[in-house]
Amino acid sequence: MKNYYISDLHLGHTNCLRFDDRPYTDVDEMAKDIIVRWNSKVRDDDQVYLLGDVAYKDIGSVYEVLEKLRGHIHLVIGNHDPSRVMKNERAMRCFESVDWIMNIKDEGRNVCLCHFPIICWDKKHRDSYHVYGHVHTRVNEDTIYMMKQERAFNAGCMLNNYEPCTLEELAENTRKRNEELGII
Repeated sequence: MKNYYISDLHLGHTNCLRFDDRPYTDVDEMAKDIIVRWNSKVRDDDQVYLLGDVAYKDIGSVYEVLEKLRGHIHLVIGNHDPSRVMKNERAMRCFESVDWIMNIKDEGRNVCLCHFPIICWDKKHRDSYHVYGHVHTRVNEDTIYMMKQERAFNAGCMLNNYEPCTLEELAENTRKRNEELGII
């Protein structure tokens, strides 16, 4: 069993294709590709922490995507979820747990999960990790600060090959992005 992390799927959100420069012609293609990538990696007994913003507009059919995804999915609520996904009973049945913030163990490591980046997360000074989303590909004073944190990782799907990632994969993807951007 592995733990995986992903955020900001924005299913049904046409504008995110442009502002994230997502490599899809439309939201249907994006949803299909996310399902394929997710299921090629995640096994049925894995835990997947979906750190918010599951969908944007097309909430009527979001459950059709969620029902196809493997693993035990835990929703960490994002800013778009209360008015959209959380009002869809069938979509909500796809989640094993739902909360605004979660503190979990991943191979003995403490991990604080929140859709929003937290500057001083629980047990930060005791070697805990923080996984977040929300900020997409933005590079500004706040995101640069977070990118410099040794154990804080952005799980945004657009930064992580549109697939759930382990902590180690998030760390490597963050290292590569920081290197590309000249952030040390």
